[in-house]
Amino acid sequence: MVVSKLLTDDARQLAENWLREWMPAEVRDQLSLGLPEWDDRLTVWRVALVPSADPSRPLGEIQIDPDGVINRAPSPAMVGTRLRELGKCPEPRNRSGNARIAFPPVPNKVILGDSRMALPEFPPNSVQLIFTSPPYFNAKPECAEYVDYPSYLEFLGEVFAACHSILAEGRFLVVNVSPVLVRRTSRNTASKRLPIPFDLHPILDRIGYEFIDDVIWRKPEGAGWHLGRGRRFAADRQPLQYKPVTVTEYVLVYRKKTDRLIDWNLRYHPDPAAVERSLILGEYDKTNVWDVTPSNHKAHPAIFPDELVSKVIRYYSFEGDSVLDPFAGTGTVGRVATAMGRRFVLIEKRIDYFETMRQELSQPGFAAGVDFDDLQYYWSADDDAESL
Repeated sequence: MVVSKLLTDDARQLAENWLREWMPAEVRDQLSLGLPEWDDRLTVWRVALVPSADPSRPLGEIQIDPDGVINRAPSPAMVGTRLRELGKCPEPRNRSGNARIAFPPVPNKVILGDSRMALPEFPPNSVQLIFTSPPYFNAKPECAEYVDYPSYLEFLGEVFAACHSILAEGRFLVVNVSPVLVRRTSRNTASKRLPIPFDLHPILDRIGYEFIDDVIWRKPEGAGWHLGRGRRFAADRQPLQYKPVTVTEYVLVYRKKTDRLIDWNLRYHPDPAAVERSLILGEYDKTNVWDVTPSNHKAHPAIFPDELVSKVIRYYSFEGDSVLDPFAGTGTVGRVATAMGRRFVLIEKRIDYFETMRQELSQPGFAAGVDFDDLQYYWSADDDAESL
């Protein structure tokens, strides 16, 4: 049994410190803390947030690990919304100024569950870079879990909206995505190629992301022949049947919309020394075409190459930043982020991929203090855990 080093008063003081640092004054003045309770099952202190005027209505919960690290806290925006719904809090005021940016101390985390359910538990500014590749839309038998294409796009929108709420102001979302070939079902039907990158853009724009760049990931010649695309044309050369072999994918770069220039993130970063250490020295990619060889993993059909992840992390984050992958697969983003002096938050709903991450990220000397979280309340109501 894990025994906490903290007493009840210690846990309350840490919760009060978090409130003062992260909660806007107009919201904080309407809140009270419940009695800190030690949870043996989760091995955390749990401190409830309640309205001062009605302590029977919980608004969220701060969780503190045995060593005094706050590893989960509700979003201040969410708490403010819930208070306003109760008629207890005024609309938030816009704050300005150039005070140094502050990021909550989110530890390395690997979460089993649905990103839509897990991400609202994180406070604003929890992550400073998001890099991910969404799951395929019904392109492979093991990926056929969406009713139709509009449902798939709606699902992506919900995930990226949840990501937006915890991404630091003016920081970057990078999405690796490509059109998906849905094979024909018989000789009398045609295959379809779905333009996912182009359908995803208006969704991200509506959420509050600003388009910055389209990077082309170019694979070695011949990398796409296994899909069978272009073989018929190669044999008979008939016009109208031309279909090129695809050897590229998009790496779409977006920034969380803000009126502030990128210089603001450089000048007011909480760790100026980290900004200095993160200078990009030596060779770098001068064009938006990146030549990167794909990688393989016995537990996953389409993992990120380490080289691709390292490029994105190098160009769009600083040392010490936290990198989120809401579709984490086997955890390549976390492994590379650690090697580059960053922290990570990885979320994956497939149990087999989560277990692979648990095994690989638990190796000695990898990343001390990784929090593996498989709490069942991260499943959405329409998920069947046995089938994932």
